[in-house]
Parts: sequence; C-alpha cells; structure tokens
Amino acid sequence: MTDDVRIEEDSLGEMEVPADAYWGAQTQRAVENFPISGITFGRRFVRALGVVKKAAAQANRDLDLLDDEIADAIVEAAEEVIAGEHDDQFPVDVFQTGSGTSSNMNANEVIANRAAEITGAEIGSRTVHPNDHVNFGQSSNDVIPTAMHVASLEAAEKDVIPALSTLREALETKEEEFDDVVKTGRTHLQDATPVTLGQEFSGYRSQVEKGLVRVDNAREHLAELALGGTAVGTGLNTHEEFPGRAAEYITKETGVQFREADNHFEAQAAHDAMNEAHGALRTVAGSLNKIANDLRLLASGPRNGLGEIEQPENQPGSSIMPGKVNPVVAEAVNQVHKQVVGNDAAVSAGAAEGQIDLNLYKPVLAHNFLESAELISNASAVFAERFVRPLEANDEHCAEQVEGSMALATSLNVHIGYDKASEVAKAALKEGKTVREVAVGKGYISEEEADEVLDPAKMTERGLLGREE
Repeated sequence: MTDDVRIEEDSLGEMEVPADAYWGAQTQRAVENFPISGITFGRRFVRALGVVKKAAAQANRDLDLLDDEIADAIVEAAEEVIAGEHDDQFPVDVFQTGSGTSSNMNANEVIANRAAEITGAEIGSRTVHPNDHVNFGQSSNDVIPTAMHVASLEAAEKDVIPALSTLREALETKEEEFDDVVKTGRTHLQDATPVTLGQEFSGYRSQVEKGLVRVDNAREHLAELALGGTAVGTGLNTHEEFPGRAAEYITKETGVQFREADNHFEAQAAHDAMNEAHGALRTVAGSLNKIANDLRLLASGPRNGLGEIEQPENQPGSSIMPGKVNPVVAEAVNQVHKQVVGNDAAVSAGAAEGQIDLNLYKPVLAHNFLESAELISNASAVFAERFVRPLEANDEHCAEQVEGSMALATSLNVHIGYDKASEVAKAALKEGKTVREVAVGKGYISEEEADEVLDPAKMTERGLLGREE
C-alpha cells in the first residue's frame, strides 16, 4: 500500500482503491470493468440511494436489527449523500450490471466507510460493513428499483410539474393578452377561417395543462416501492415490517407519498411503471415540440413569413447575415423533444426485457427517465421565461392578413350557398380583391349585410352570422 492507494477486500480478493476514496473493492472493480460511456448517475439518483439507505437503517434500528450506534452512523453518512456532499464518490458508469448491483454496492461502501469514520474507526476497517450493516435486509434487486421510483417521482413532482406550471402560466398570460387579436386561422398550412391569437394560445395552454395531468397520473404506480422483496421478491432475510416502515421513512424524507409495492415480484421483474411514466414525459415533450414549432411559424419573417407575432431577440442568429434573429429557444425545445423520443425508445425496450424474476435494464431505465425529466423541466422553464413571456402580437399585420383571406367566404355559405361562395373566393383570388368586394360587387349581399356577415371578429365565435331565423 502506498500513499496514493489503500487495499480493500471483497469476496474476490484484494483491490487497490484510491486512498482518499470512500468507495471500496466492489466499486473499484466496477470502475475498471465498465469504462463504457463516462456517464455516471446524477444528483437525483445518488440522492435517492442515500434516501433508501437512510430509511433502511432507520427501519432496521426500530426493529432492533441494527446496533443503535452503527445505525445512527449510517443515517448520518446517508444524510451527507442525500445532501450531495459525496457525489464525487459515485464513479460507476451507467452502463453496468443490469441489476445495478455496482451502484448499490457503491452506495453501501461509501456510506459504510463514512459511517466507520464517524464512529472513529478507519476507512476500510469494515467496522461498519457495507453488506452486513448498510445493506441489511436488502438486495440490489429491490434497492435499485426503489431508488429508481424515488428519484423519478421526486423529479416529476419537484422539477417537471413546477416547470410545466410556469409554462402554463406564461401561456395563459398571453392567451388573455392576445384575446382580441383576430388573425387568419390555418389548416394544412393554408388559410382557414379567422381565430383570435388568444384562442390559439388557449390551445397551447390546454396542452400543457393536460400534460400536467398526465405526469400526475404516473404518481400512482411510481409510488410503489420494491424495497423488502430482496433477491426475487420473496423477502428472504427481511423482517416482515421492514418494507412498510422503510416506505414511511422515505415518505418523510422526501415529502412525497410512497408505499410498499402491491406485488414485489412484479416490482422487480417488470418495470411497466417506469415505461408508463416515461410515456407521459414523451407526450409532454411532443406537446412542447408542437407549441415551439407553431410559435416559430407565427414569428417567421420578419418580412417574408407569417410575421403574426414578434419573437424575442435572444441572440444574433447568423455568423454571416447581419441583423438576422432566429427562434433559438424554440429550436432548443424542438431538440429536447427528439432526445426524449430517443430516451423513450430505450425505456420502452428496457422495460419490456425482464427475464423470469428480474429486469436487467434498471440502470439505463433510471438514467434515461431522469435525463428526460431534467430536459423537460429545464426546457419548459427557459421556454416560458425567455421566449413565451416576451412575445408580442403584430396586431396590424394580423388584421391586414385576415381581411384579405379567401377563407372569409366560408361565412357566406349559409346566405348564398357553397357554390356561389366558392365562386366569390376564386374570383377574389384571381382578381386580387377581397371577398367583401367581390360578394358585394356581384350583388350577392349588400354593404350592410357584408358588415355583419364578413366581420372577422364575429367569425371567431360559434354561430350563424346575419342569418334570419
């Protein structure tokens, strides 16, 4: 042993470990075995591992299965992990053993060595044992899916939902602000009957509201925790009260309601809850993509596009074209959608790949879900603050466009019939005139009737214009 390393042991023998590391032999083996992506678990998942280990120690102490001094030291060390004080001590690649055993043992070793240090013993002394104490009554097969659910539901409740709520509020503000801006509606990217800009934004606001409901609906199954099933779901070597007590402690620690899984065999062998919940994230990402695309179109121009809204000038848009400004924030949202769709493919495939009593895609499921949650949260907040809130309506341009729209002829259907209305629309397009000018000029309606029937603002409401019953 040198000043740079120390020797730790596991069931396979001795391993050299960095002298200043809290992890032990099994973690070191994983670092050497899996130099695959350089991607390690982030804050949410490491925090969740700390939450699970703290709750397990508390439950086992209550049940007189752990010595109070050892349990208290484990709790204190786990609290440091929860607080983020040891994130640099979790070096294992995401692409590892499919059960996540390497990450579970990483947590066990870090917490055991730190707990030993708290009690006054040396790191590596194993006076607090990673398996016998920190992992007591547990298995990687139930710890990792428990951490997955804890991290995922915390991410949904504390990150995704607040960020989506911010975006919903921003859209609602614009919905109210643009309520009286009448513009040309578009279907198939062609002119359609008038709408208000506020009505279009009400659709965006509703999409986000429904997305909030979809994410919230995932709560029911993510709230189930596999902890207590140990290796295959039978609960071997675990006290019968352990799962319920641990779930109560996890709920208290996170402020999020969790409970013991309805069926431990399902909770470890299949991860349909993760697939379902990520499906909600994928749907939300699709909603954000649609909204971002629409706003890019509405802001296109500024002179040779739709130009119905004025986008914020976030940054110069071109390295060669002076004065060009692009919808960069909306484009970032579009790219987040594509990444989430890719993550969803990984989650869907991984969740479907359980064999007999264990699903072996736990790490990649956790990583992809948490990445999607983080991307959606950050993108929603940035989209709301740096793009949606600064938007302005180009009122005059909208009014000019709607007055010249051929689609105004639609309201003539109930007065002069579809065929004559079609004739008016085609003539207006060919002759470069408005629908009003042609309809009045042909004597189909009077000027007074035109004021009623061809009022774009009235066309944004349900009803038959100017028709006598």
